[in-house]
Amino acid sequence: MSNEKTNDKVIAITGASSGIGEETARQLVGKGFKVALLARSEDKLKALVDELGEDNAFAVKADVSNFDEVEKAFKDVNKHFDRIDGIFANAGRGAKAAGIEKGDVEDWDGMLGANVNGLLYTAKAGLPYLRDTKGHFIITSSVAGRIALKGSVYGASKWFAYGFGQNLAEEMREWGGRCTTICPGMVNTPFFDEPKEDKLQPADIAKSVLFALSAEDSACVREVYVMPAN
Repeated sequence: MSNEKTNDKVIAITGASSGIGEETARQLVGKGFKVALLARSEDKLKALVDELGEDNAFAVKADVSNFDEVEKAFKDVNKHFDRIDGIFANAGRGAKAAGIEKGDVEDWDGMLGANVNGLLYTAKAGLPYLRDTKGHFIITSSVAGRIALKGSVYGASKWFAYGFGQNLAEEMREWGGRCTTICPGMVNTPFFDEPKEDKLQPADIAKSVLFALSAEDSACVREVYVMPAN
């Protein structure tokens, strides 16, 4: 990890226990940020705090589909660091079966709880803290939220994330806040059963988060669209 330090801003990350969230936490700490790690897996969060150091990272167990848990998590983060400068709303999941006819209603409920309600709850609970710091809200959407995918409920949930990000950017703009929607193509994460080595890596998306956060105060990176080179 780089020893380069640039600031002490605090960034909260949902879905921080693996994949994009985990790698983003590493890269942020490498650039001098403090990170708050939110996820359902306490053991994985503890291991990541041990790796990054307790001075740099703070973990809170929270399920983004439960508003009360998210609200309490942000209270705990603010109490610990005394500020929240950015939130990376990264938590999400896919569907077990493709299409509408073959889809499972209970599975949809769980996915939409994370991908739609989780995003709404993260913003609702987090925005008061970002207003205090004129902070930055970053969303993981997907290329699936910019194209038509046959019968994809997952894709529809990412269309929501994409549109929500555009609308939230306008709301936050009124008080000096910024919002960025990141739209990756296929990323090699635990989301898939088999490794996808020829696809984007979590580090690629973490760099996109850093890019958005590093914009000058006069600019807001509204969208980052990242596709595999091959």
